[in-house]
Amino acid sequence: MNLRLLIPFFDTSAQDWSSEARWLRWLTFLWLLIGLTVLFSASYAIADADIGDGLYYFKVQILWILIGLVGFNLIVHSPLRYIVGIADWVLVIILGMILVTAIPGVGTSVNGATRWLFLGSFQIQPSELIKPFLVLQSARVFGQWDRLKRRTRVLWLGIFGLVLVGILLQPNLSTTALCGMLLWLVALAAGLPYSYMGGTALVGFLVAVLSVSIRSYQRRRILSFLNPWADPIGDGYQLVQSLLAVGSGGSWGTGFGLSQQKLFYLPIQYTDFIFAVFAEEFGFVGCMILMVLLLAYATLALRVATNAQNPVYRLVAVGVMVLMVGQSLLNIGVATGALPTTGLPFPLFSYGGSSMISSLLAAGLLIRVARESSEAKVIRLDDRRPPKGMPSRPYPRRAT
Repeated sequence: MNLRLLIPFFDTSAQDWSSEARWLRWLTFLWLLIGLTVLFSASYAIADADIGDGLYYFKVQILWILIGLVGFNLIVHSPLRYIVGIADWVLVIILGMILVTAIPGVGTSVNGATRWLFLGSFQIQPSELIKPFLVLQSARVFGQWDRLKRRTRVLWLGIFGLVLVGILLQPNLSTTALCGMLLWLVALAAGLPYSYMGGTALVGFLVAVLSVSIRSYQRRRILSFLNPWADPIGDGYQLVQSLLAVGSGGSWGTGFGLSQQKLFYLPIQYTDFIFAVFAEEFGFVGCMILMVLLLAYATLALRVATNAQNPVYRLVAVGVMVLMVGQSLLNIGVATGALPTTGLPFPLFSYGGSSMISSLLAAGLLIRVARESSEAKVIRLDDRRPPKGMPSRPYPRRAT
């Protein structure tokens, strides 16, 4: 492979791609640039106070972006059948890493949740890395559902269930819910019977209720979401500060770098609540522009899914749209108080290497589907009847 293809801005082959693939590529880069700009503003003060280097999180994020872009371009330039072919093994390996986090002394705990592993000097979050491969394997299974043997169906449904249980036990209810909705929506798009879908949705709802019932902090989050002002310096503090940031933005925002809530009022302002900083600095107008970007991305993803002839590839496009746009909307809903407070990052915005790599791999998958959906098809003309008076002989194959 030409090494220039690993560096997106030196990749000149993009001019030969379909219009959908080119637009998705540039929308991804624009999304990434906006996110990096907001991260610089959101993280500078806290990094300067805690580490003595205001650019620390910004520089580390650039490193993760460079790693993620290599994976992004490898996917964009690799046949999708090969990528789908190894998705099952990668998913099982990452599932093993998720389960390993439950071993005392192996997983790293942060804020009461054990979701991270140290590989050398790198800290990774397997529940984030598994997302694009969950898209691939669910598309592969549900896209070929009618052709699979019963035991194969049961095996993969069991593995998908184990993924959700493993993430839930970390505990990480928000990511479990996102992965569950991802699997459910891919299955729905594949046309699985409504009886299956209804039963699965009911089971998922009951599991969520059970988790909230036995974990008091999750229950307090939901109660504080309903009325954060009832305890503005306790359980409702994070949401109250986020709402103050969003409301302070007004129509045009306070200006880039001029957020007040990021100055040690709003917790985790450069990860899960980075949208609140964006809303404060760029205001309602900036938020609407961001929503237009997400709408454009979702529209292109649906167009790619519609154009895809292979049912598995079609479901990959649907899954990536849910992962990228759906997770973004969930994050925005949390920051604006429309949804209970959760720990979901904003794709391509929030600080974090695992989330960044996962998002870039997912974006690369969508672009690859767009590329393959636009390629010319080879038509066999051997069996066509020759015109009258012409000898019967096979016609040459040609591409249209």
